[in-house]
Order: sequence, then structure tokens, then C-alpha cells
Amino acid sequence: MCLGVVKRKTMEVGEAKAADPQEPVTRKGYLISLKTGERTEIRERDVHGRCRAVTEFEKLNRIGEGTYGIVYRARDKRTNQIVALKKVRMDQEKDGLPVSGLREITILKKCKHDNIVNLIDVVVGKSLESIFLVMEYCEQDLASLLDNMSQPFSESEVKCIVLQVLQGLKYIHSRFIIHRDLKVSNLLMTDKGCVKIADFGLARLFGLPSGPMTPQVVTLWYRSPELLLGSPTQTTAVDMWAVGCIFGELLSHKPLLPGNTEIAQLELIIDLLGTPSETIWPDYTKMPAIQNFTLKKQPYNNLKPKFPYLSAAGLRLLNFLFMYDPKKRATAEESLHSSYFKEPPLPCDPKLMPTFPQHRNLQHNSTKPTVSTTHQLGLSVPELPAVSDLLGSLLKKSRME
Repeated sequence: MCLGVVKRKTMEVGEAKAADPQEPVTRKGYLISLKTGERTEIRERDVHGRCRAVTEFEKLNRIGEGTYGIVYRARDKRTNQIVALKKVRMDQEKDGLPVSGLREITILKKCKHDNIVNLIDVVVGKSLESIFLVMEYCEQDLASLLDNMSQPFSESEVKCIVLQVLQGLKYIHSRFIIHRDLKVSNLLMTDKGCVKIADFGLARLFGLPSGPMTPQVVTLWYRSPELLLGSPTQTTAVDMWAVGCIFGELLSHKPLLPGNTEIAQLELIIDLLGTPSETIWPDYTKMPAIQNFTLKKQPYNNLKPKFPYLSAAGLRLLNFLFMYDPKKRATAEESLHSSYFKEPPLPCDPKLMPTFPQHRNLQHNSTKPTVSTTHQLGLSVPELPAVSDLLGSLLKKSRME
């Protein structure tokens, strides 16, 4: 039967009123031909369209939470393949997928690269809020590794990781994509040493000239000075600043700029790099937020004292990644040609990277916040006050009385 242009409707049996879109789909669906008015009932196997059902995957454990979704380790019942299931957040959504979810799906479908996480499929459940991205499973994320390693990465291993991140960024930047949330918890690693950039929930396509975007995007510890000062335009330079922060974090085995407020973050940047000026950053005084406060004066660049063991080429690369002026900041392609990666110790082969226990799976039953949670947020996790602090406050109170 020719249905012509078809329109899908759902009704409760014996009822004609609209149903709550958040309810599980327990209603019978049918198609109505706009040409003849005839109804054709939708078969059960066609309810999900061409999408597979999430029930075809067995959830094994929760392994993390991205910017716009919760991530599970799961097994594909058809193939026995272990995958990552990312549940798309549907908070307050009644009109379909959120924009962030659509962006992530669209961008990941365009990206096929060894250093970008691979989107395998999109699967659905029986309610509007049950939409999952099926992605390749990576055994580690760098945040968990840094939290649980007994000794830090060697410089050769750091070079291997940073090179792979730069290769992934070169690929997405050449396709006019900005990640906008680059941090160690969004860098995954397989047991074969392959590093993959993940969590594209905040990623955006950009054009030239670039249009206005929301400045409060990148996690605070990895946020560039132009974003902290309210710049409405964003370029690939915001990702490159984050690479500098990740590079420093891998070398020192701790977050490089762990501010807890935007002001504190700016002060940490100034302590490390000195106070910006119009000489080194011509658009500095045009930043929207610069009128709200005065930055402290600090004339010295302290990268060398911070990393005394780093070679001249390594310091030069860090300085280019940390240029205040985003127009002068190193690009991914320029960074890949840095002499730092060609001098001893040379970057190790990814296949020779050490293997580690899968901490995300070992700790999945624990409800206590871990340090890796702070890596994801870029902020300190609030904890109960220590006993010593309580005693100190009590002594202070008794003295005042």
C-alpha cells in the first residue's frame, strides 16, 4: 500500500489525549496516510527505527561522567565486544535531543582518526531520556592514571602522550572543530598506549571570522586568559592553552594551575607567566572583564624555575603554548614540529607505554569522591572539615569568650 507522505501518531488504546513524552513507550503506534487516511500499525521491531535497542547491551559498571552524560562500560550481546555507553543527558528536555548531544554526535561522525574516540552507534531505550552513544572502550583515562600511579610518567612517555594529543588536535582543527573542554580526564588511553581525545559535548564548529561563543566553557584549571577575561570569540588557541596545562601537569605529576575561582586562576597564571600588557597582547585592554578589576604586577616568567629539568627546547614549546596573545599562540601543527620531540629522550613508541590496573573498574562500587573527580570538575571537592580544624575553631571560640 502506498502511504504517500506519512505521519506518525501514538495513542493509548481507547484514548485520544496526548501522552507525557517522558513516559516509557507503552502505546501502540501507527502511520496514517495523508493521501488515503488509512492506518498502518507500526510493528514492534520497527519502533526504534534503524537504531538498536539499549537492551542489546549489558551494562557492566559505571566508569565516569562527561560534560553532558554518564558513561558505562558495557558488553555488546551480539558480538561480545566491550564498549563504552554514554547516556545523553536529557534534563528538562521535552522536544528531542539537546543541542550538546546533537553536536557531539554530528562531530564524532565526521571524525575518523586514531587519536579521536570512535563513535560506533547510537542506541535507544523505550523512553525519551534513554539515548546512548556507543563508543569504543578505552581502558584508562589520564586523570585516573595520574591519581593512582606510584611514580610519574618518564619524559619519554610524556612526549609520547603529548604528541598523540597534538596529532588529534591537528586533525580536528583542520576540520574547523574546537574541542573547548580539553583536560586530562578527557584523554583516554588504551592498553596499547594509544591516546584518544574524548567528550565532545562542548565542541563547536567554527568559521572565519569566528562568531561569538560562550566564554565559560573550558574547565577552570585549563581555561585560557582570553576566556577568563570574557572574550566573546574563540579559536583553536583555547585548546592549545589547555595542551600547555596538560603538558605541565604530566611533567610535574600534579595540576599546573589549580585555581578555585576565576580571579584565583588569573593570579596563578600571572605568578607563572608574569602580568600581560599591550606590548605582548595588543587586544589585552579590549577584553570585556578587564574593566572590572586590576591585575597584580608581576614582571617575571617563572616557567624555568618551575621546570628546572626541562631542556631549552621544552621550555620554548611551553612558552609558545602559553602565549597570552591567542593569535601568537602555537598551533597543533607548529607544536608537532618542535625540536623538543626530536631531542633525547625521544618519544617512546605507544606500544611500549607501560600498562596499568583498570582503576575505574576497581573503584566503581565506591561512592566516595576520588581525586579524579576533582580532575573532571577542575575544582576542589568539598569535604568534611578535619578534626584539627574543628578543635582549632573550638579553642578560638573559648578564647574569645
